[in-house]
Amino acid sequence: MDWEIKSGLPIYTQLLEELKRRIVSGQYQPGEKLLPVRELAQEAKVNPNTMQKALAELERQCLVFAVRTTGRYITEDVVLIEETKKEFAQSHVKEYYKEMCALGYQKEDMIRMLTEYSEEDVK
Repeated sequence: MDWEIKSGLPIYTQLLEELKRRIVSGQYQPGEKLLPVRELAQEAKVNPNTMQKALAELERQCLVFAVRTTGRYITEDVVLIEETKKEFAQSHVKEYYKEMCALGYQKEDMIRMLTEYSEEDVK
């Protein structure tokens, strides 16, 4: 899996968002064991301390839990995952709405654009 780290945003924040995205999208399944911190950091090409910080935040949010001596796992709480998915989506919609308003678009314009948008446009 590719990790796309961009300049301009703190790396920790980007790692946290990407890990959340992987959880809510099902790339990481409930109960699945995560790679060790060092391997995840190596995969993402970041410092292990930075990856550790992102994982600690996911633990704080209860999306990940640690079992001493065996590693970290994705929560099995599918309700929490769905709530997080909804929050994640809402934050992206809010950001989209704010950006489009700044460009001078009205809500109706945004709805029309989204309706006309096709899967081909993603590729």
